[in-house]
Amino acid sequence: MTQEDGELDSLVRKRIRALRVAQGLSLEELAGRAHLSQSSLSRIENGQRRLALDQLVTLARALDTTLDQLVETATDDVVSNPTVDSTRGRMHWTIKSDPGMSVVRQRMTEPPPQNPAHMRAHPGREWLVVLSGTAILMLGNRRFRLETNQAAEFPTMLPHAIGAEGGPCETIGIFDRDARRGHQRDDDTQEVPSGRPG
Repeated sequence: MTQEDGELDSLVRKRIRALRVAQGLSLEELAGRAHLSQSSLSRIENGQRRLALDQLVTLARALDTTLDQLVETATDDVVSNPTVDSTRGRMHWTIKSDPGMSVVRQRMTEPPPQNPAHMRAHPGREWLVVLSGTAILMLGNRRFRLETNQAAEFPTMLPHAIGAEGGPCETIGIFDRDARRGHQRDDDTQEVPSGRPG
């Protein structure tokens, strides 16, 4: 066994135990779910028994996870830097675990457009978290006021726009793959003001 294999083996054993404890399962309960004896499970967690692939699959199911997540190794690219778009007042991060999703931090100073003709609608789903100030979310014919630390989740097929109320506000927007594509198309075709279509 190489050093790398030994580190992965140790990581998987620690992860099994950590997931069991986090879910409030005793050795006996998890062993029953995984069709193992309690002593076998204890030896697996303590490194006294070889890890077999079939046992890992069964343990992953018993812990409500996947084999991939159970054996996932740490990556070197934990920290990511944003792409800054100073003309639109936003920073953009891509979520590494799902390159189709993205996170955008934005500072807005203007209220959202009130005219439905100036709102966007496109496939996808968006999550919005207000970091500071007060944001207004126009969603179809409805108006939502979001204070600091409040969040909203909505389908982007509804006409929507987001802006500030009573001064600047900072938000984090999380976009699924389809919503991200919709925003990229819109950004390529028009200039986005400080209060923006969503």
